[in-house]
This record gives sequence, C-alpha cells and structure tokens, in this order.
Amino acid sequence: MKFMLSLKPGQKLKSDIKIKEPKTAQEYKEYFKLRWKILREPWAQPKGSEKDNKENESYHKIAVINNKIVGCGRGHFNSGKQAQIRYMAIHEKFRRSGIATKLLDSLERTLIDNGAEEIILKSRSSAISLYLNNGYKIFKKGDLLFGEIEHFWMKKKIKKSPIRNSV
Repeated sequence: MKFMLSLKPGQKLKSDIKIKEPKTAQEYKEYFKLRWKILREPWAQPKGSEKDNKENESYHKIAVINNKIVGCGRGHFNSGKQAQIRYMAIHEKFRRSGIATKLLDSLERTLIDNGAEEIILKSRSSAISLYLNNGYKIFKKGDLLFGEIEHFWMKKKIKKSPIRNSV
C-alpha cells in the first residue's frame, strides 16, 4: 500500500480525515486488505484470518484521506448492552496523528447510539495508551497472540445523561 501523503511521528494531520462506514465492494475489499496487512501479515497469517463470524452483524468504520483508506475498526455486540471493538488498525505512516482517536470515537458513538452501556476490547500492549487516554481501564491480562503479541482486556462504562448518551 503506497501513500503519497505521510507524516513524521507525532505530527498531526492537516488534511481532512473522513471517518465513515465502507459502502462499496471496493471499499470493503480495501478495508479487509488493510486489516490483514497490519494485523495478520507481519505474523505470516493467511488471508482470511482478518475476518471472523461476526462480520455481517458488525459496524465497520474506515478512516479515509485523499480517497485512501488509512485506518479501520469494527464494533459488534456481545449482548444487549455490552459491545466490543476489534480490528483497530492504522497504516504505519499515519500512527500517532489522531486518526485512531477519531476512529475510536466514531465506533463508540455508533455502539452507544445502538444501546451499548459498556464497551470492551482487547488491546495490544503497544496501543494501551490510546485506550487509557480515551477512558478505558485494564481489567485483565489477555492471551499472547501468535506467541508474541501481548494483549490486555480493557473496558469502558458508558455514562448516561438525560439529554444524550455520553462517553
């Protein structure tokens, strides 16, 4: 995946970032390709391992800059009130630029608007600060993915307000 636009570590984007749901077959193809490329390929996992049996009942989001997908994430419900965020991935050239926070916020709002009172996720150790900075708390150590990627289960309780759900 080649990008003309790139950032230095920690540099904030000046371009417009659009967070949206993938709609077309091509957007879904690029979405799953990015998920695989970032979350599975580096550990020699086969194409298809970036998907699971909840794809059709999930909320999918992509971060787009100049018509290129640079980030993605997915949310689904585990129960009527508990939602889970999975498969958060940001292209390496765009990490630490605020895209993950915008993507996370969009996923959270969608899940809350659909009844979530608690959101859980399993974070790689390298992403824990993102989630801590967005109100998540570690509640237990997770598994070691592919024998080397340490994970932690995190959760966020949603505060209800009489006017609108808030996070």
